Amino acid sequence: MGNIMLIDNELKAEDFVMLREKAGVLQIPMEQAEKAINNSLFVVSAICEGRTIGMGRLVGDGAMYWYLQEIVVLPEYQGKGIGARIVKKLIRYVEENGIPGTKMTIGLMAAKGKEPFYEKLGFMSVPDDGAGSGMRMYIQS
Repeated sequence: MGNIMLIDNELKAEDFVMLREKAGVLQIPMEQAEKAINNSLFVVSAICEGRTIGMGRLVGDGAMYWYLQEIVVLPEYQGKGIGARIVKKLIRYVEENGIPGTKMTIGLMAAKGKEPFYEKLGFMSVPDDGAGSGMRMYIQS
């Protein structure tokens, strides 16, 4: 495995779609991928020898609520700390770009079985004593 670099805001739609496919996530059209990337607050790509091997996106209002989306690392590169590096860089972005002196929330929906990965990075599982369950709705347009 070569040197792995984290690159800001240069994720290509083709790589976005490919990484989602390798992660077993619902496939999306290229146009939707491009719009999702362009509307993200911040995007991190993991690159190894010119190949995109991982990604993570930050979406939200950029002030109070920030959400991690598509934290994906190709299976053959998992377990090497790349996902943790991506998440830490996204968290650092929130810390550096939030309004000083305010409290903010970083949320995410962990894939089943991935909760321990995020807990090691400081996230708490929901529900807990102070918060209800994470929920979602799918809409077909």
